[in-house]
Amino acid sequence: MATRNTSKISRQRGVAAVEFALLAIIFFSLLIGIMEMARVLFYVNTAAEVTRLGARMAVVCDVNDTDIKARMVNMLGVLQAGDITVTYAPNLCTASTCESVTVSVSKQVQTFIPFVPLTASLPSFSTTLTRESMASTGPGGEANPVCAPPISPSPTPP
Repeated sequence: MATRNTSKISRQRGVAAVEFALLAIIFFSLLIGIMEMARVLFYVNTAAEVTRLGARMAVVCDVNDTDIKARMVNMLGVLQAGDITVTYAPNLCTASTCESVTVSVSKQVQTFIPFVPLTASLPSFSTTLTRESMASTGPGGEANPVCAPPISPSPTPP
């Protein structure tokens, strides 16, 4: 009888390792998928905030101010200036004749899923605000702090 129980035990050797290997594949696949979805949702949320920032800056800064796009790119690092559209209405208006500003962002994001490179398109976001001052300086010549160039991050000391 003792040999019969020993043979059953020896046949069960390694079963836990095989079960762990099968479950680990599923677990880590789900974990990576959840982390990747969170990263893409972060980009979606930040893209919406970036359009709001750009529109708020565009209605109080000079028409076609380059610092608007620079601030937006600083806020969402995957953006490039070509992904941002700033539209003044009516077309070819000046600071005194513009009625509204629309800022929109469109971007495709690469996923980091191992062995399966995918490209996710962010929904196109746009924000429209009505004109305010549209000047980088006030009536007394004081600088508008909103329109100041973006501060680049300082390098960390070694």
